[in-house]
Amino acid sequence: MTTVQRCAWAGNDPLYLQYHDEEWGVPVHDDRRLYEMLCLEGAQAGLSWITILRKREEYRAAFDGFDPVLVAQYGDDKVAALLANPGIVRNRLKVHAFIENARQFLTVQAEFGSFDAYIWRFVDGKPLVNHWERLSDIPAQTTEAQTMSKDLKHRGFKFVGPTICYAYMQACGMVNDHTLDCYRNPGNT
Repeated sequence: MTTVQRCAWAGNDPLYLQYHDEEWGVPVHDDRRLYEMLCLEGAQAGLSWITILRKREEYRAAFDGFDPVLVAQYGDDKVAALLANPGIVRNRLKVHAFIENARQFLTVQAEFGSFDAYIWRFVDGKPLVNHWERLSDIPAQTTEAQTMSKDLKHRGFKFVGPTICYAYMQACGMVNDHTLDCYRNPGNT
């Protein structure tokens, strides 16, 4: 019986395994999904990714399926309801960031035609494929992530530091960081 070799971070949790196998490093071009991942990566700040993955469905329900048009309209009553929701991380700054980011997201869509057109510019429209041997080789941020972070912050986005931006790039397939021994590494498929 052959064991499938994955990136070391995937561990044994079925949710992590599914995320690793089906999402991480897969290019995303759907604006709503790009907005969702921007929110979730920001929500992760100071927490583990598995914590956010376990709350993902609650986040989707609480934030109207991550429809940025709806989220951009949230007022005080909705914020109060979100902060009382035990299914999500109840951090006032992060909840407000989701709302502000929805507003800025819509502004970017209007300027560039889509958020996809805007965000993929940071990697010249195609995934950066890295060739890391070990998990410890993968950087926490890169020049591209720093540039993205600076531009997003300039546009008024919140929770978009360079480390969050790099995790976002990995999550949305703008960067493929599957290690060389992982079956999902492009050289192994």
